[in-house]
Parts: sequence; C-alpha cells; structure tokens
Amino acid sequence: MKELDDLTAILPPRAQNFLEGRKLDEVECIIADLPGIARGKAVPATKFARQSSFYLPDSIFYQTITGDWGEAAGKEGFIERDMILKPDYSTATAAPWTADWTLQVIHDAYDRKGNPVPFAPRNVLRRVVDLYKKQGWTPVVAPEMEFFLVGRNIDPAKAIAPMMGRTGRPAAARQAYSMTAVDEFGPVIDDIYDFAEAQGFEIDGITQEGGAGQLEINLRHGDPIKLADEVFYFKRLIREAALRHDCFATFMAKPIEDEPGSAMHIHHSIIDIETGKNAFSGPQGGETDLFYHFIGGLQKYLPAAIAVLAPYVNSYRRYVKDHAAPINLEWARDNRTTGIRIPISDPSGRRVENRLAGMDCNPYLGIAASLACGYLGMMNEVRPSKQFHGDAYDGDEDIPRVMGEALDLFEASEELRDILGPEFTRVYSIVKRTEYEEFLQVISPWEREHLLLNV
Repeated sequence: MKELDDLTAILPPRAQNFLEGRKLDEVECIIADLPGIARGKAVPATKFARQSSFYLPDSIFYQTITGDWGEAAGKEGFIERDMILKPDYSTATAAPWTADWTLQVIHDAYDRKGNPVPFAPRNVLRRVVDLYKKQGWTPVVAPEMEFFLVGRNIDPAKAIAPMMGRTGRPAAARQAYSMTAVDEFGPVIDDIYDFAEAQGFEIDGITQEGGAGQLEINLRHGDPIKLADEVFYFKRLIREAALRHDCFATFMAKPIEDEPGSAMHIHHSIIDIETGKNAFSGPQGGETDLFYHFIGGLQKYLPAAIAVLAPYVNSYRRYVKDHAAPINLEWARDNRTTGIRIPISDPSGRRVENRLAGMDCNPYLGIAASLACGYLGMMNEVRPSKQFHGDAYDGDEDIPRVMGEALDLFEASEELRDILGPEFTRVYSIVKRTEYEEFLQVISPWEREHLLLNV
C-alpha cells in the first residue's frame, strides 16, 4: 500500500534493513514514563502509516512503580487530560523478539497548544541539552549499563538468586572480567548481540562485573538524547533475551545481598560548537576552567540530584563502603573509589565520569540530572575540592543514605528545579513521596525475625 511505502521511505536505515523483503505488521508507539517503563499502544502498520499522532492520558506520569497514583494532577484535579504523542521517526527500530514484523517508535509528548509536556522524561532531557546549546556547547555522554541475570523469581518473599549457568552451577561472584564467567551466559549474550544488531545498536563491549551473574554493557559516546533512547531500548532488549533462556534480567540497584550493586556510570564531555573541539581541553592539551567547573558542579549539586539518580528505596542499599559504589563526592584521576572519576585519555577524549547513578534510574532523567549539575557548575564557576589521593572509602559519607533525605534535598534546590523544570520537579517529588510512603507501610522479614519476640 502507498501509505506503507511512504512510511518505509522515511525510516532510518536500521529499520529499513530489518524490513527488507518483509511486510511490516505492527508498530509499537511508545514513550517512557517516570520509572522508564515503556507506555503506549500497539497499532497495525497500515493505521500507523496514516496517523500523525496518537493520544495517552497525562496520568501515566503520575503513577508510582507499584501502580498507585501520586496526587500530582495540579489545581484542575485528576481529569486525565489527553496528551498528543508525536513520533520521532529517527528512533524507529526493530522489536526482533516478536512473532511478526514489528517496529518500535519513541514518541514525544505535547499538550493541546503544542507545548512539550514538562514532566515527560525525554522533554526534561531535551530542556537541559538546549540550555547547553544556548551557551555554544554540545554535551556528549557515554553510559555504562550494569545488570544481573538471575534465576526466575515469581515469589517476592524469596530472595533473588543468581541464574544457573551453562555448567549447571549458579553464577559465581567475584569473577570480575572473567571470560569463563561470560561464557556461562553465552546463549543469553548471543541473543543480546543479535537483538542489538537487528535494532542497529553498537555495543562497545560486554564484561563480567564483580557480582554473581552481573554483566556490564558499554555504549559508544554520543548525543545525550540518542544515548538515553538506546538505554531505554536496551533495558527491554536485555529482558527479552533473558526470558528466552528461563532467567530474568534485573536492573535493580541492589538485587542480591552481599553482592555489589548495579550502576549506570555516565561519562561526560563537551564539544565547543564554534571550534568543534573538546571544551575540557585547551589549545596545548591542558585542562580548562570549564573542566574544573563541571567537576565542581557535580560536587555541589549532586546531593540534591540523588533523588533522580537513585529513585527507589532499594537504590540506597548500593552505596556501601568497599562495595564498588561511591559513598562520597571526592574526585580523582583513574580512581574507582571516588564518586567522580577522570578516566585515562588523551586531551581530545578528556571526560568526567559520574559514578553515582544507579541502573534503576530513568536514563533520560539520570542523564538530565547529571548534565544539569555540571551545567550549574560551569555557569556559576564552581571550583572543585582538591583532587583526592588514596582510597575514598576511608573518607566520610556525604551523599543521602535514604530516599526521604534525598527528596528533602531535591525539593530544597531552587537552582536544580529551574534547570530541570519546576513542573517536572513538582510532579516527580509528589510521585516519589507517594512511593516512599507506600514502602514505609511494608513490614519486612527482618522486622518480623528480630522484633516480633525480642522487643
């Protein structure tokens, strides 16, 4: 049909390659909610080719991770007003695990006047990127994705356990960078590569991390919105690959006791639009004021942003001394004990790594919050502390340790609120407070074991 031919012609090459010689059956129209879950509609391809937009209620952004609702609708009340969702065809990519020929397309959310919905995560990230561009800067990021492959767990009362490997033994911990450990998950990893290839994604590498069944995927550096899209897609891709092999992929920050947690380390650099050069490096290759101000911004503003980088009560179980996650905001060169690390690189590749973000954060919001902290540092010319030398775990903790404290800092930061958007911060805070209150009503096994007969 002509409509389908017209649609195919505007798709990116990766989607065209997937459909070569095949008939497109269905299109999944999706958008990320606050947790980063894909919301949307699946429509027949012929219908999608004829439509320029579709509708979803704005209440999808008021929903907690448990499916409850935060009272974030505003003064007009909970009327579930429709948003207009418009496709970004550059994001069209395969859904290669489906039984038919299906594409996924990420959509952007607008109100009826054509204004971006301010609490849609992709719009929040775009808002921050646009602030950089107004200063003549192009931000560049490279996320690292850590996750666990675990045994199927359908009973929340039972502890999460590592998956069974090819050898028939549970995945073993403390085998970081072991190729033998990676081989244990070979069939799952093969499907991850196959799905990524079908979707046109380039994986920079897969390694075994320090946890039992814990892997890391590195993505190539690039545009923040494009990379957030890829992390959003990758989470679904990895889950689907795991399900094919009778296991679960989890992006919880801390799924297993006594194992390290999963991070989404974010590497940052900035290109000067006028020169095309790395703004963190001067003409002779030295470190610029912008480089130090970016670090200073992370140190000053990250405590207020932790509620976005660590969005659940489980997130704070990751920040454990000597357990592969930072506990403070020291910065150092080539030192993985600090919260802010400067990797080894030549001047053109100079970058700053934020090691605080958990893999459970929404990639759009996590990258937006991290960039916002660096932006405030550069605009306010914040100087960092002296470079740290030694083991940063010997230092004091200076990040929030519980969700309630993190939300207090988030709500009190006027500067961060202005960068991310007042309406976003209002909605996000209400939804997260609701989740936190839900959690506080739950009586844990620890409480029953130790308090029932002893207090």
